[in-house]
Amino acid sequence: MRKCTAVLRPSILGMLIFITHLSFAQDSTVTDKKKKSEEREYMNVVRYNLSGPIMFGPGYVVFGYERVINEHHSFSINMGKTALPKLKTIVLDSFQTSHDFKNTGLNISMDYRFYLAKENRYSAPHGLYIGPYYSFNTFARNNDWTAVVESSDKYAKSESSLNIHTLGFELGYQFVFWKRLTLDLVVVGPGIARYDLKSTVEGNIDPANKEQILEAINKVFTQKFPGMDIAIGDNTLTGSGTVGTWNIGYRYLFQVGFRF
Repeated sequence: MRKCTAVLRPSILGMLIFITHLSFAQDSTVTDKKKKSEEREYMNVVRYNLSGPIMFGPGYVVFGYERVINEHHSFSINMGKTALPKLKTIVLDSFQTSHDFKNTGLNISMDYRFYLAKENRYSAPHGLYIGPYYSFNTFARNNDWTAVVESSDKYAKSESSLNIHTLGFELGYQFVFWKRLTLDLVVVGPGIARYDLKSTVEGNIDPANKEQILEAINKVFTQKFPGMDIAIGDNTLTGSGTVGTWNIGYRYLFQVGFRF
């Protein structure tokens, strides 16, 4: 009888360990499923682009919306008004800017996101993602130019516009805090872009002054958009006042959002 009891004790102990382990495993599975179920309750994200105002000033106001399709996929769209920062007075040999009477623009962008299942602990929209994107930016600016010499009766008016179409592939990460607050970072976004820059100058000025103003406008745009100087190259705004070219593009942004 004692031998039988001695044999049963290890068996009972092993069975208790197995039952306890199974119970914990079931609880863990239930917890994980519950966590994923809670995350999937919030399928939408509205957000505000923070990087635009930093790069272009307070006139850049763009909002976005992301919709979760399933556990690892989503799509998003951004839209809003854009504007370049107010220009400091540009002084040339004979002219300087006197009035900035039009400064408008528009941004539209969209992407499709693949949240990497093997790299992410959480369901979309939380975690590392990759995917294609398209963006369109347009800017328009009109300026008055006055002669540096006050006694001169020469004057000029410039009208400029820049359109950028970009198609590329992005890598990013979206953080989720307290289940609702999001911070979205597009870290790398190389692509191919179409740049169309057009400027016209009117006034009682000679061709040399006109080309000088066009060159100044060209520098303003190329200095504000990193990579555009490479795209434009030696194609300065002379003659017809238009430049159109294909070259490298990019996308980099960070946005803050709210899930619901």
